[in-house]
Amino acid sequence: MTEYQPDKLTFNDFQHLVDEWILNTPAGYFPPLTNMAILAEETGEVARVMARRFGSQTPKPGDKATVENLAEELADVIRVCCAIANQTGINIAEALMAKHNLICNRDATRHLKK
Repeated sequence: MTEYQPDKLTFNDFQHLVDEWILNTPAGYFPPLTNMAILAEETGEVARVMARRFGSQTPKPGDKATVENLAEELADVIRVCCAIANQTGINIAEALMAKHNLICNRDATRHLKK
């Protein structure tokens, strides 16, 4: 398996690492709808940490609502997104840049105070 330094890792690299790992596991890729369900689950875990760490919810005994947990849950979301992109033929780096450019152009003055 290819190794990268975190500060040198690109989205293309990471998408490739996800693909390489999944293809070398016995289960391989889950069906796309299963990955969508996993994405929903992981997004819910981000929401749980946010609600308990930054919102009004009080953590349950033993509940880990830390910034470290948030980082882990966000990484899970990105990893599942890369898996979905891989199995649907999407280059996630290109998609991210296209969306970023669209938002920058569309919303350049949208949030200015009037």
